[in-house]
Amino acid sequence: MHFDAIGRVPGDPILGLMDLYAQDANPDKFDLGVGVYKDDQGLTPIPDSVKRAEQRLVDTQATKTYIGGHGDAVFGALISELVLGAGSALIAERRAGATQTPGGTGALRLSADFIAHSLPGRGVWLSNPTWPIHETIFAKAGLKVSHYPYVSSDNRLDVAAMLATLSNVPKGDVVLLHACCHNPTGFDLSRDDWRQVLRIVRERQLLPLIDFAYQGFGDGLEQDAWAVRLFAAELPEVLITSSCSKNFGLYRDRVGALIVCAADAEKLMDVRSQLANTARNLWSTPPDHGAAVVATILGDAELKQQWSDEVEAMRSRIAQLRAGLVEALAPHGLAERFAHIGTQRGMFSYTGLSAEQVRQLREKHSVYMVSSGRANVAGVDATRLTLLAQAIADVSG
Repeated sequence: MHFDAIGRVPGDPILGLMDLYAQDANPDKFDLGVGVYKDDQGLTPIPDSVKRAEQRLVDTQATKTYIGGHGDAVFGALISELVLGAGSALIAERRAGATQTPGGTGALRLSADFIAHSLPGRGVWLSNPTWPIHETIFAKAGLKVSHYPYVSSDNRLDVAAMLATLSNVPKGDVVLLHACCHNPTGFDLSRDDWRQVLRIVRERQLLPLIDFAYQGFGDGLEQDAWAVRLFAAELPEVLITSSCSKNFGLYRDRVGALIVCAADAEKLMDVRSQLANTARNLWSTPPDHGAAVVATILGDAELKQQWSDEVEAMRSRIAQLRAGLVEALAPHGLAERFAHIGTQRGMFSYTGLSAEQVRQLREKHSVYMVSSGRANVAGVDATRLTLLAQAIADVSG
């Protein structure tokens, strides 16, 4: 038979955690594995600004026809402005353009295929560690994947090792950088660190691919874009992948964009023609609804302000949870050991817990997190920080 030789691949470990969590009858269980924002009720809410925009679309949208290879032009213009800034010279000079994609993951896949087809022979450098799907997306596109150090064995950001490796990357290669809220570690570069990376990228003539999946979840919508805008202003060519999953709560609607910054308007058109051709063979045209929601919000001053306030509320809550967990660990003598949780940014924390400690947390206390020790801090509710701290203390002795 045709399918007889087809084997079964292991399931995604994070999705497997979801199944284990769902089957756990313990009422005090914790889901710190899956990378979605949750409120204190354990729900992933739809922002009110999104609901209002959706209702407006229901009332006014007149067609469901295709939206073209680059997606919704209004969405593309507004997401470029959100990422690059309202006064961006690149936008004014028509040196930057967005191609709408099915989520940030779609933007990464589009960038991978673009590099493989239009920039043959270029390797891609990822941080160690990085989001696991970074590894597979670029490998599946046939690209050589290498790594630069990011977090040391003692669970600290190792900028010196990162810079030393980047200084020896072959000229012309692509380096993937996390704009903010590094996934999976939560450790972010300082502005001085970013300037040093920029210097090396320029000297080595590297192409930066900046993954910007968490705008607004680190220090704020504008603050989180600082490094992206620095690179876009200082370099002639930059690739940026943007996601609306987290900050708009549009996870299942799959809204993202690949933003290209080129040396001039003509070269941008060349690149965009290649992207449209590649996208045609991946998904033909992207889904419309989520992008229309984003465009509706960003194009309306009142909705945009409401959305901005909602993002800030999520960001602030995550920061408070980080500080609260460190405080809850203090009575156990663990505040200093886990102080990094309070200084990391975004939803994720590289806790420093070992795979064995993670196993014990799951089996003894129904605390579910990835075996690397990565925890989704947004999966905690503030009323149960003491209980979580007790569990961590129990396995940390």
